[in-house]
Amino acid sequence: MSALILDAGALVAVDRDDRAMLARLRASQLHGMELRTNAMVVAQVWRDRRGRQVNLARLLQATDVRAVGQRDGREAGVLQQTAGSSDAIDATVVLLASPGDRILTSDPGDIARLAEAADNRAVVVPC
Repeated sequence: MSALILDAGALVAVDRDDRAMLARLRASQLHGMELRTNAMVVAQVWRDRRGRQVNLARLLQATDVRAVGQRDGREAGVLQQTAGSSDAIDATVVLLASPGDRILTSDPGDIARLAEAADNRAVVVPC
C-alpha cells in the first residue's frame, strides 16, 4: 500500500477547514493510500490544550502518526547534510516515505532536495 506523507502545510490546511484539502485527503484514502506523518509535524501545528482543533484531531485519528526516535534523528541529520538543508523536521518527513509514496507539502523545494538526497523515489506534491 502506498502512502501520502503529510507535512505541516497539509495539517494547517485541514485545521483551517480547507475543503479542497479535505476532499483531496478523502480521495487519497478512497484510493487505498495510507495517511502518514510524525509527531514532530503534529507539534508544528497543534496549539489548543482543550482539543478544539476538531478538524485536525479528526485527521490525526485517521493518520499513522509515527514517533521520532534517536535513530531517526541521526538519519535526519545526515540527510540534512547531504541535501544542504537546515530543516530537521522536513528531513524526518522525507524519511517516512518509501518508493512510490507521495509527500504532500507546502515546501516542495526543500522536500524535493531532501527526497532526492534520500533516494527514496517519493513523489513531491505541493499543497
